Amino acid sequence: MRDLVERFEKFAPQTWAEPGDPVGLQLGRLDAPVHKVLVTLDVRPEIVAEAIAFNADFIFAHHPMMFHPAKNLDLADPQNQMYATLLQHHITVYGAHTNLDSAPGGMNDWLAGALGLEETTGLIPSNGSTATPEIMMGRIGNLPEPTTVLDFAFRCKEIFNITGLRLISQTPNAPVKRVAVLGGSGSQFYPEALAQGADVYVTGDVSYHTGHDMLAHGLSVIDPGHHIESICKAQLTTLFKQWAQENDWPITVETSGLNTDPFTFL
Repeated sequence: MRDLVERFEKFAPQTWAEPGDPVGLQLGRLDAPVHKVLVTLDVRPEIVAEAIAFNADFIFAHHPMMFHPAKNLDLADPQNQMYATLLQHHITVYGAHTNLDSAPGGMNDWLAGALGLEETTGLIPSNGSTATPEIMMGRIGNLPEPTTVLDFAFRCKEIFNITGLRLISQTPNAPVKRVAVLGGSGSQFYPEALAQGADVYVTGDVSYHTGHDMLAHGLSVIDPGHHIESICKAQLTTLFKQWAQENDWPITVETSGLNTDPFTFL
């Protein structure tokens, strides 16, 4: 599996990740033999059960499994039990987070492409230790045809196949041509979207007070949630299959079929 990781890290080096982001090997050994890879957004107990059912020996995730170090290994804690289950079944876990967000042709290009944005450029510079000025998180671009804030919000629901989203706007009927997008939790970067002339900013996890600040600045924001980053599952699966074919790697690649969004709209 080291071959796949080395090839991926040419596409999205770990050093492009934001400072302190725990990317890379999460559990296991990179020199362990691998036959089947499961691609997922999150690593949760149900994903581990899916990997076991698939006979996968490698999980490639966008969100790191260990955002916070374990304080103990009490197996009554579901997170610790998940680690134990992974070790018991000899499953290696790797995470690619903000390095994938910043990579050209990575997460934010996939999101911009899904939204139909054209003439896209980066939104904010990466803080990764080796990132060049061209390595950027988020994208901003133009729609082929103008629409309205409200219509674009409904379009986002369809594009991302979600049952609900949050619209932050005092002008839902205002025209929209220029759109900024940043996958995950990007609400703190709304000033950059404003500065670059965005009519609408698409990002997740907007907090109450930040929402008020966005309204005060006259920016319309669509919060479709953090889970829209699941777009990475199909995209990474396609990449990995292509690389496996090009390099004659004896692996198969599966896409997780589970929805790990913790929220349900009623």
